[in-house]
Amino acid sequence: MNAIGPKVDLNPGSVSVAVDRLYKKSFVSRVECSEDRRVRTVSLTEKGRQMFVPLFRRHTALIKRAFQDVSSEELKQLEVALKKIGKRAESLAEKKGHSLPM
Repeated sequence: MNAIGPKVDLNPGSVSVAVDRLYKKSFVSRVECSEDRRVRTVSLTEKGRQMFVPLFRRHTALIKRAFQDVSSEELKQLEVALKKIGKRAESLAEKKGHSLPM
């Protein structure tokens, strides 16, 4: 579950609470590692897939519509600019002794 937090910008406690809620609603399953009880693998259940896959598809469609008037060249420029900003933010965080979630 620790791998989830940085991807969604949540601390481990918040991830645990969110996963607990999803588990109680049967949207995810949790399996403890037999070698290390601290490690749990979280997976979408069939019920979770039925709920979230359509949501992600709608979200993707909305994002595509939001960017429909942006040319491929403008998207490339945006990508370059965002990568520069990300690298600069990472270097600033490293100087302060912090790491940014990926």
